[in-house]
Amino acid sequence: MLFHLVPLSRWSAAPEAPYAPASLAAEGFVHCSPDEATALAVADAHYRDVSEPLLVLRIDEERLGGVEVRWEGPYPHLYGPVDRAAVVGVLQVRRDADGRAVGLFPRV
Repeated sequence: MLFHLVPLSRWSAAPEAPYAPASLAAEGFVHCSPDEATALAVADAHYRDVSEPLLVLRIDEERLGGVEVRWEGPYPHLYGPVDRAAVVGVLQVRRDADGRAVGLFPRV
């Protein structure tokens, strides 16, 4: 399982199309985390200024089709858009009063 952080508005922008964040065009890959704890740490370190709900996509590697997964250092990167059928769960980041990411909960 891979984990990817995304603001709600970006995830909801084109629900009929594969998910392709700006990093795919700019850097050639989709940033992911290897587990929930790392995704939460990344959210706290890099997404504190995002005021809208922040989601964590649970991506099943087996459902990515032909998208290459490369582990570069401790992080997995996806070299192609994410087929929405590969997203098997969506969690939401819980934040404290200071905006720190403190937990994840299932998004209903």
